[in-house]
Amino acid sequence: MSDTRHTRLLIIGSGPAGYTAGVYGSRAMLEPILVQGIEPGGQLTTTTEVENWPGDTEVQGPDLMLRMEAHARDVGTEIIGDIISDLDLSKRPFTAKGDSGTVYTADAVILATGARAKWLGLESEEKFKGFGVSACATCDGFFYRGQEIVVIGGGNTAVEEALFLTNFASKVTLIHRRDELRSEKILADRLMKNDKIEHLWFHTLEEVFGTEDPLGVEGVKVKHVNTGEITEIPCKGVFVAIGHAPANELVIDQLETHMGGYVVTKPDSTATSIPGVFAAGDLTDHLYRQAVTSAGMGCMAALEAERFLAGDE
Repeated sequence: MSDTRHTRLLIIGSGPAGYTAGVYGSRAMLEPILVQGIEPGGQLTTTTEVENWPGDTEVQGPDLMLRMEAHARDVGTEIIGDIISDLDLSKRPFTAKGDSGTVYTADAVILATGARAKWLGLESEEKFKGFGVSACATCDGFFYRGQEIVVIGGGNTAVEEALFLTNFASKVTLIHRRDELRSEKILADRLMKNDKIEHLWFHTLEEVFGTEDPLGVEGVKVKHVNTGEITEIPCKGVFVAIGHAPANELVIDQLETHMGGYVVTKPDSTATSIPGVFAAGDLTDHLYRQAVTSAGMGCMAALEAERFLAGDE
């Protein structure tokens, strides 16, 4: 028999937006329940140096998230290590079902499910996932000490991954379909000055190849976007770093979305198309996608939820 828990405020997700919402929701005496989800702490747990968090010249991403979790817990947020697999927003109280079997009902919901890594969709990419193909340098970079690695992408994610991987790899080749990086200039400058990194412009990944038994990457085939010429590059690891997509599976058929699946919120607000449901962080932010802006939206969402619930009373 499943356990049922009711709360005035249910927070789904545990990145900067979720934990900040927990802090503000607790301070408003809403006694929120926060369900952490599949990746407690969110994307920052797979990041190394964070250099743009106000007050910290440099902080490790996992350490920052542990501090935020502790803060939310200390002020009264009940944090539960569960994964919401189904969410019904058709009527209040809203109902969420956890993988644990617990059913959560709530008078208001804050969605802070964030985003997750995008993949190219290649058959060979899928085949070697976990066996040489990865989307997380901080998770898997250690396994490639002294090896040659390729990174796919040209934005902040790709440049940060490439720079981090130089701590382990003998050589990192950055493959980008354009001839200039889309990352912040300070990151691009660091990459261009790093002797361990080579860049290959105007190329896309066509295929990952390797051994069958045991399964392992031996190299990639890349195609020139203008000439179509195929080049083979030997490597032991392939890191796909082409950005992230909003984790909207729970609400894609229930809330208004735009820009490829980001949840729509009202102007200058975190309110969604359903009263009592608020969205914060990378689930709704297709423009900035920063930890500090996510935290700010988590604050906004909790304050708006408090006002919404006060109006109910």
